[in-house]
Amino acid sequence: MDSIRQRIERRLLTPGAKLPSVRALADSMGFSKSTVVEAYDRLVAEGAIRSRPGSGFFVAAPLAPLALAEIGPALDRAIDPLWMLRQSLTTRRGALMPGCGWLPESWMPLDTLRKALRRYARATSEDGLVGYAAPGGPEPLRRLIAHRLAEQGVEAAPDQVLLTDSGTHAIDLVLRFLIEPGDAVLIDDPCYFNFHALLRAHRAKLVSVPFTPNGPDLEAFSAALVAHRPRLYITNSGVHNPTGAALSAPTAHRILKLAEEHRLVIVEDDIFADFELEPSPRYAAFDGLDRVIRVGSFSKSLSSGVRCGYIAARPDWVEAVTDLRIATGMSGSALSAQLLHAALTDGGYRRHMDRVHARLAKARADVTRRLRAIGIEPWIEPRAGLFLWCRLPDGVDAVAVAQRGVEENIVFAPGNVFSLNQSASNYLRFNAAMSDDPRIYRCLEQAIRERMGSA
Repeated sequence: MDSIRQRIERRLLTPGAKLPSVRALADSMGFSKSTVVEAYDRLVAEGAIRSRPGSGFFVAAPLAPLALAEIGPALDRAIDPLWMLRQSLTTRRGALMPGCGWLPESWMPLDTLRKALRRYARATSEDGLVGYAAPGGPEPLRRLIAHRLAEQGVEAAPDQVLLTDSGTHAIDLVLRFLIEPGDAVLIDDPCYFNFHALLRAHRAKLVSVPFTPNGPDLEAFSAALVAHRPRLYITNSGVHNPTGAALSAPTAHRILKLAEEHRLVIVEDDIFADFELEPSPRYAAFDGLDRVIRVGSFSKSLSSGVRCGYIAARPDWVEAVTDLRIATGMSGSALSAQLLHAALTDGGYRRHMDRVHARLAKARADVTRRLRAIGIEPWIEPRAGLFLWCRLPDGVDAVAVAQRGVEENIVFAPGNVFSLNQSASNYLRFNAAMSDDPRIYRCLEQAIRERMGSA
């Protein structure tokens, strides 16, 4: 298949050209005829070639543009809340990504996933392979997630858990259920940049509250409740994105008291839960899923390709959101849910996370030391997770650094993509697991030196 594709891409085979016969290609390449037949069938399915019964196989048209394989990030795109994802997901080959939000592929538990796939293939009936899943998702995985929540102090029955296509999909369903266009929603400043994009897609009014090392600023939070009467507050509490901070128990209790007084719902996005050695305080644990909705997934710790998230909430809300889930997407992927269950119940996942904890602790220390050596200072030293939220030297603009990085095939995360009030112009978020290449520090040092020299 690769050989045929390369000939087409290099214009050695043009639209309408006849391909070698199955026998001729098998003889010339040393493969069996059945292998060549399967390769041709797959290329037909891709649309690269077409079959003419009795005549053979021919190159299909039209050809892809010559420059298609060279397309990379747009250098002139404005740095908005979706800038980071676009840059990270469309980087050119060999790009360095110290600003992305996931683990390196080499850190992921591929053996655990392969084992789970084999277990699933052996155990699954035909209905499990081709049929629809139940609206709430397979019961074994919902029960397992409820058990895992209990280990963090969050009491939830399996029927209080709804499986979704991802953590982002879970938040989207919650927003469909809870808010109307124009409703005010509180967010942290800084916060995960896609919260901005999702809320704007729902035409919400965004109101930000400064975030501290212990959680949201309490005075500002209280004032925002009075001034804007928000419908909900959306946040990370376990490992905060982008700062790496953890919620403190006193702050959690005060925020929940304010939420009760002002009829505020809290959406707690906790996709980094497994990155903690010991669970930090959670709103859902203190609240008992009364005014708190818990959202999560395993895309960061297991696989972004296994698209499965979840919502945990009070039973009547889960029932209503399940109706929305059916109306907007029928049911979820039984394949993803069963594969996730198989991977999570395999001892390899626990060992994988133990290794991740140790590697991240070392990486955070190493990256902190290297950043401080060139004048970049972490806001805090997180106890867990991927992220370091770092302040650049005075006068150095993070957007300028990010734009220079893209020119050098390095994707940085400038602070203002996380800040509604645009108050983080001299901050960068670093992913400790993705920041070990010396070229990253050379680029940073050069950008700082040039800026300081021109000041």
